[in-house]
Amino acid sequence: MRIGPNSRTAKACVAALALAMTPLNAWADASQTFYERSFVLAAHQKCRLFTPGVAAALTAATRQARGAALRGGGSDRDLSAAAARARSRAASVSCADPDLAVVRGRVDHAFAGWSRMPRMTFPGARADWLASRSVYDSPTWALKQDGITGASPVTFGYPTGPQAGPSVTVSFVGRPRPRAVRVVMRDPALSPRAWVGRDGGLPPAGLRRAIWSSGQAPADPALLRPGAKAGETWRFPAALAQALEPLDPRETFVVEFVFRDDSVARAVFEVGDFAAARAFLAMGPI
Repeated sequence: MRIGPNSRTAKACVAALALAMTPLNAWADASQTFYERSFVLAAHQKCRLFTPGVAAALTAATRQARGAALRGGGSDRDLSAAAARARSRAASVSCADPDLAVVRGRVDHAFAGWSRMPRMTFPGARADWLASRSVYDSPTWALKQDGITGASPVTFGYPTGPQAGPSVTVSFVGRPRPRAVRVVMRDPALSPRAWVGRDGGLPPAGLRRAIWSSGQAPADPALLRPGAKAGETWRFPAALAQALEPLDPRETFVVEFVFRDDSVARAVFEVGDFAAARAFLAMGPI
């Protein structure tokens, strides 16, 4: 199967990829964009078309398109089917096909800007993910979303330095420190459909999963929110990111702080384009 550069499919594919920096909510058909990016990503995985940096940028853009399609009303089932069609189509294209070389050159050009971007905001319906690839001498947030529990500021994300990895930093106001922290979300194995637009944001307790923190330490002052004088950083296993990435971007997850009297304080976060933001960071620091 050829994808000639003058064919309707190839033109649509290249045009969509060339507009990688355009906000996805301005595009008419994010589902088609997701299919086109998925095809080129599958072709890369088969033929190794791009440098690691361009491949990471393409991965981020593909995940971003998935999020936009879901927010636009698409279903996870339809998008999974579209990705399967894209992989099937890529499997039928020869790596030596000269038309694939045309697409490769245009994608390289389209994503050249991504490799020079030090930071990027991934907007959500209620909250944003802020990602930074900049290198600093002191710890900072490579990826974060801000939240709150009561009057206490909470930040979830990835700090740089020795506390790198999924982490939560909190500065509690007027109450003792928690004895443990967990992140609670829908369990896709128990509840395959996204839990969107429901009270509280999470499915019933029997359909959830929780991942507990693996350690804590005093927070570096650079990680605290403005005005906070002290706080704690709770670290989580890498499995937390793997659990969050497949969720629907419209869903929420909850950080629960458990105290010695078994009371719980909750901070709600939006899944949003967490997967796309992580892929953006995978391009490496600059």
